[in-house]
Amino acid sequence: MTLIKKPLALVGALLSLLAPVALAEVDPEVAKTIKARLQAGNPMSSYGDVRESPIKGLYEVVDGNNNSLFVTADGSHFIFGDLFEVDSGGRFANLSEARRAIRRSEALGAQSVEDMIVFSPKGKTKARIYVFTDVDCGYCRKLHQDMPELNRRGIEVRYLAFPRAGLQSLGYRKLATAWCSDDSNKTLTALKNRENVPLNVCKDNPVAAHFKLGNETFGVRGTPTIVLEDGRVAPGYLPPATLVKELGI
Repeated sequence: MTLIKKPLALVGALLSLLAPVALAEVDPEVAKTIKARLQAGNPMSSYGDVRESPIKGLYEVVDGNNNSLFVTADGSHFIFGDLFEVDSGGRFANLSEARRAIRRSEALGAQSVEDMIVFSPKGKTKARIYVFTDVDCGYCRKLHQDMPELNRRGIEVRYLAFPRAGLQSLGYRKLATAWCSDDSNKTLTALKNRENVPLNVCKDNPVAAHFKLGNETFGVRGTPTIVLEDGRVAPGYLPPATLVKELGI
């Protein structure tokens, strides 16, 4: 058997197959029992929706750290970790990651574009990517330097803020300054170019909300984290040619 070396492409191939399964309804009493039992065992964690799994008698639940649990109907036993399928060609397919991609896509759809800093192509938009970004990481700057080429290829970039050092850091204040600016695109570019920009943290900026979203829903551990519209994640920098290939444009 061989292990697939292109997880983004593999997850993309699974999404259309898993979408109907991800929406399968679970008996409300079973779901209630499972979540209550898990919550009693670990009250410090949170648990998402209970969903059917491909294994008869087991239900899938994702905890607050985006880990998959496969739980019996009475909640008394569970298996921790991702569920893989071995396809007819002897390849491993991560079904849990594909389901997480569906949830991420749903979460992206619930976000307001007005709270993002968006760089759009002048011509037709062929695809969109969402990027959790900081202003002080080298690969965030490198990706931003690719912006003209990404836009030329029809890729719209939608930035969400992710201060790696936390909400009390200078990085937070820099990101907030970009989001609070009258010209957010220009200010973010200036900050990424290491220009001296006066800090201005306005009230009700979305940086903290983006940071929470990145941590709790997308499991962001570093920047840039690129998320495709279908929920697939690339935890790191990808050059334009690779992004074009992954986006199928």
